[in-house]
Amino acid sequence: MKIKQRIFEIIQVAKPNDKLSRIFDISLMSLIMLNVCLVIADTFTLRENLLKIFSHIETVSVIIFTIEYILRVWTADLLYPEKKYFTAKLKYIFSFLAIIDFLAIIPFYLPFIIPIDLRVLRMLRIIRLFRIFKINRYTDALSNIFKVFKDKKHELLSSIFVVLLLMIVAAVLMYNIENSAQPEVFKNAFDALWWALATLTTVGYGDIYPVTIMGKVLSAIIALLGIGLVAVPTGIISAGFIETISEEKNEKEKKYCPYCGERLD
Repeated sequence: MKIKQRIFEIIQVAKPNDKLSRIFDISLMSLIMLNVCLVIADTFTLRENLLKIFSHIETVSVIIFTIEYILRVWTADLLYPEKKYFTAKLKYIFSFLAIIDFLAIIPFYLPFIIPIDLRVLRMLRIIRLFRIFKINRYTDALSNIFKVFKDKKHELLSSIFVVLLLMIVAAVLMYNIENSAQPEVFKNAFDALWWALATLTTVGYGDIYPVTIMGKVLSAIIALLGIGLVAVPTGIISAGFIETISEEKNEKEKKYCPYCGERLD
């Protein structure tokens, strides 16, 4: 149990005084970034010797990630002490980060499991890019991003719903206004929806735009509304980060009794 407990402490986010756990975190983050670079490198035409080196790095990486995945499943009962032994392991296996871990390694093993033409499985290599999401578990800073989205999910969904509703209304109006003048451009509501997205977000690609007076007026209104509405989710996320940082600061400033561990008011 002592060995299992120590392994659990090492593979979790490092505590300030745990150097071994910190080394583990930094090593895994470096390996993940190296793998992301390899995925990008795969898009270039490379020499045969480089491809062999990349293949060896990929093999070593998968072995390390597989060992890490097995260790995390093995210590899942320590992560969820309130759950039963097998329930804790199942809960971890179906958690978001565990699924990311699984997707990061499964493309390597599939050719050994499924006896079909390996070229069919090449498309699965892009799944390796999911490894970048593993970085989240090695640092508290990235964990705060997921925490903010989770805490502010209701506000974000409400604001996004309003933006989508405005986009749909604007698209239908613009289609009815511009279709007669530009039937080859505004062929249907989906073309108008693409215009609404580009206008409301103030991107303005310029590939589709109104030519009638009414269409230009509507476009100007939507562009002005977009400046305010698109900024709403950004403001919600910013407020969430400020709240999270304040909570962490207050938690660090709290003092605890060195004997009983109770917080001192």
